[in-house]
Amino acid sequence: VQLQAYGGGLVQAGGSLRLSCAASGRPFSSYKMGWFRQAPGKEREFVAAISRSGGYTYYADSVKGRFTISRDNAKNTVYLQMNSLKPEDTAVYYCAADGSYSENYSEAYKYDYWGQGTQVTVSS
Repeated sequence: VQLQAYGGGLVQAGGSLRLSCAASGRPFSSYKMGWFRQAPGKEREFVAAISRSGGYTYYADSVKGRFTISRDNAKNTVYLQMNSLKPEDTAVYYCAADGSYSENYSEAYKYDYWGQGTQVTVSS
C-alpha cells in the first residue's frame, strides 16, 4: 500500500492543524493505521493509532486530550486532528500501516508501510 501524508505547516502555539494520509494500492480497511513523529536529533515516537474499523483509538500520553485520530475507509484516508499545539510537537509526522493482527500499536517496527512525512512546526 502507498501512503501520502499532507497537511503539515507552520502554526503558532495553541493553534490547530489537521494532517491527512491518503492510501492506495490495497484495501485500506485491511490495515491498522498509526501516526508517528520524529523531531531533530530524536528517535521516532508513537503519536496515535486506530483500528481497522475505527472503533478503537490509542494515543501517546503526550498528546492525549489534544490530538484525535480518525479514519474514513470509504475515502482511504486517516486523519490526525491536532489542537492546542505546543512547540514540543514540532516534528516530521509520518503515517504508517500495519497489516498484522498484533495487539501492539505503538511500536514502529510493527508497521509495514510508511508515508513520506509532513513537517509540523509550532512556534512559541
